[in-house]
Amino acid sequence: MNEAEIQSIKQRFGIIGNSPKLNHAIEVAAQVAPTDMTVLITGDSGVGKESFSKIIHQLSHRKHGQFIAINCGAIPEGTIDSELFGHEKGSFTGAHEARKGYFEVTDGGSIFLDEVSEMPSGTQARLLRVLEYGEYIRVGSSKVQKCDVRVIAATNKDLFEAVQRGKFREDLYYRLNTVPIFVPPLRDRDNDIMLLFRKFSADFSEKYRTKPLTLTPDAQKLLIRYPFPGNIRQLKNIAEQISVLEMNRQVTIETLNRYLPRISTIPAVIDKFDDLNAAPSERDILYKVLFDLRKDVNDMKMFITDMQKSRNSDQESIEKYSGLFESTGEPVTASKIKQDKPVLIDIPVKDDPAIEFNPVNDKNLDVQDITPITEADDSLSLEKKEKELIIKALHKNNNKRKYAARDLGISERTLYRKIKQYEIDD
Repeated sequence: MNEAEIQSIKQRFGIIGNSPKLNHAIEVAAQVAPTDMTVLITGDSGVGKESFSKIIHQLSHRKHGQFIAINCGAIPEGTIDSELFGHEKGSFTGAHEARKGYFEVTDGGSIFLDEVSEMPSGTQARLLRVLEYGEYIRVGSSKVQKCDVRVIAATNKDLFEAVQRGKFREDLYYRLNTVPIFVPPLRDRDNDIMLLFRKFSADFSEKYRTKPLTLTPDAQKLLIRYPFPGNIRQLKNIAEQISVLEMNRQVTIETLNRYLPRISTIPAVIDKFDDLNAAPSERDILYKVLFDLRKDVNDMKMFITDMQKSRNSDQESIEKYSGLFESTGEPVTASKIKQDKPVLIDIPVKDDPAIEFNPVNDKNLDVQDITPITEADDSLSLEKKEKELIIKALHKNNNKRKYAARDLGISERTLYRKIKQYEIDD
């Protein structure tokens, strides 16, 4: 298809832009239109997927037939089968008379199933039957009916991922995805943003009988850089708001900033990912944080062990595990660490969720009182360490449980129970 034919389609269906990805999507839609192949249109919300379904229908031999656009996510799960395939009188409460479904109404035409990923699993099985054999059964009936309907589906979600998670039928996915068409988001169409804004501005100036908007150079740069999560729909809404609310028809960067919502983003962590173009999911970020935390804890164990041994000087140990102190923002020396009082933490027994974590400062307990930790001692017994802390606290307070419990940061009742649990002779 040459460029003139693509431009002709754009004018006919009101599509604005010259992005190569957009032109490719139009070309694929025009090529598949004369056939009866099922098409799956993917793309973010607001990119104009329904416009491509109309291109496919209007350029096909079904253009004189019925065309219906259905949002599968907007139909309740209990009624979607009736809406799509019809029902018989008395088939369910409220079915006072028989009703034709959309597939029966559009026989010989095309049906556009938007947000097909939201379709219930039972309805997915019925749709697969229509695609495979061109037949369906009304709700409450046993009679098989035939239909000749072209299905064009669309979704703004990753349908293949939904298949892997068991949320969408695999056989239906491959049946719908006979010809895939991807509609690019606005953030990938930098040069088209200003074209669209001027078009919307002109339309609204005519509609509201005002002068068209103009953007300062700085405002144009800001508009082009903005990611537009709502895509064309969002850009159109912004143009309309400014057209109605602003008296000054020249839009500055300060004015534009008031209409562009701030977008909060999660800090990207990409050093663990091979594909730098793929944004990590929240789960991947959480895994990385947990792995880094585990590494820091292991490094701290080895740092304390190194400080206990006489083989290395304090400063050598600090330099060896310098990564533990990178976030302090200033050089760390052995003398600085020794100035800080050691902190001990009451470690809960795994079967006792009632115990709280409370930091305890004890000037009589220091690093030398802690049993040395070796690199191989990865399966350290928490119960053993807790027992040692309880014994030291009792010894320090002359076996007075009230004061020992206060130093340990636990209740006297909890201390009494642990004394019995560990069989401590006080």
